[in-house]
Amino acid sequence: MSRKAGAVQYADTSRGLNQPDSMIAPACEKILISSDLHEEAYRRYGLSAAVGSSYIARFRSIAKRYPMKNKSQILSDLIDTTPGEEGKWFATAKEPKLYVLALELANRSPCDSKTLTRAARDYLDSEPAFALGSAIAALRWLSEGWGYEVTSVDVVEAYDRAMDAAARLNRVDDVNELIRQLGEASDNAAVQFVWKAVQGRMRASV
Repeated sequence: MSRKAGAVQYADTSRGLNQPDSMIAPACEKILISSDLHEEAYRRYGLSAAVGSSYIARFRSIAKRYPMKNKSQILSDLIDTTPGEEGKWFATAKEPKLYVLALELANRSPCDSKTLTRAARDYLDSEPAFALGSAIAALRWLSEGWGYEVTSVDVVEAYDRAMDAAARLNRVDDVNELIRQLGEASDNAAVQFVWKAVQGRMRASV
């Protein structure tokens, strides 16, 4: 009937067990966008209408629907929807080249060490400082016991990527000292597991 405002109001008042937000929010968002009310659509429904099986897919879906919005603002708004899970947005922050933010997120809450190590490898030449920060963060979370099916190979890989980046930045000595301090910070099992693997690598590289 072309009564778009009425349709949105009706949908909002119909929320309930059998009318889930996952269906209502995208429909209302689409109506508002079709009326060129992009800011209102984003504010009221944009984040809840985000679709995707991963964090980065959710970000991409919103960025595609709102090309006029600053990507860093979209990401910031999404991060606010998952308090305590900031580290899971690390890979997403890399996409719009928000490297400083990505490292901040990687150190704010647990982040998958293998994801961090891959970033350290992939950005070694183009962004060595980011690569170094990613590798150090990987070692940090490994030493705190985070990770799925972690082996000494994962530890050595993170260490090697850290040292590769350190070499490009002329920081080999201070990065080695930083890693040494990390390994000597505690005698808990996770720290000692990491430190044992790192010590072996340090001896092999001498």
